[in-house]
Amino acid sequence: MGRGSRSNDELSMIRPRRRKTNYWYLAASAIIAILVIGSFALTGIGPGGGMAEQPRMGSSTVYQEGVGIAQLIMEDTYPNPHISEHETVQYDTSPPTSGKHWDRWAECGFYDEELPDERITHNLEHGNIIVSYNLTEAGDIARLRGTLEDIDHFETWGLARYYDKIEPGQVALATWGVLDIMDGIDNDRIEDFFKTYSGTLGPEQIDCFQPAPWRKER
Repeated sequence: MGRGSRSNDELSMIRPRRRKTNYWYLAASAIIAILVIGSFALTGIGPGGGMAEQPRMGSSTVYQEGVGIAQLIMEDTYPNPHISEHETVQYDTSPPTSGKHWDRWAECGFYDEELPDERITHNLEHGNIIVSYNLTEAGDIARLRGTLEDIDHFETWGLARYYDKIEPGQVALATWGVLDIMDGIDNDRIEDFFKTYSGTLGPEQIDCFQPAPWRKER
């Protein structure tokens, strides 16, 4: 071996050793990150630590026997559910529970006047519950309004309107594919309908607080 040369053993001692990548460590870190993010989604906790608001929804994603009556979804609703606002639809039921509809939906809330079926059917598609009433006495209307305001889900998913296509004195509850028409105001029946179906049956789940695309502010 010449002067200045070093043996392989000596070179191995002075060369910096490459760090081995700990793939098990990287995999474990990735799994932990996924679990943490998933826990935020499940608990409603945002990454910043605050509670993310989640709309209160009904308890069932399918029809429940005894809570309204199931209705067939109108066959021609899809694939093109929207029609222009000068068009009308012959719905299978009054009030409707599905079908083609206007592009703009109605603001949620309690209305003293009528709203077109073609508009509120878009609300049904969002999972909203439509309360249609044919009440003429001011006291009855006030009682219905009070009943709805006492239901937590109504503010998030509900709309009430006057409707003369049902018998006088009747109240109808409609959501996507379910209808319940009652004589008078049955508080328990109305509350049960909201607690069961609010936001759950429509093809789209869009609560009343989501801004409409044609408005800058709600």
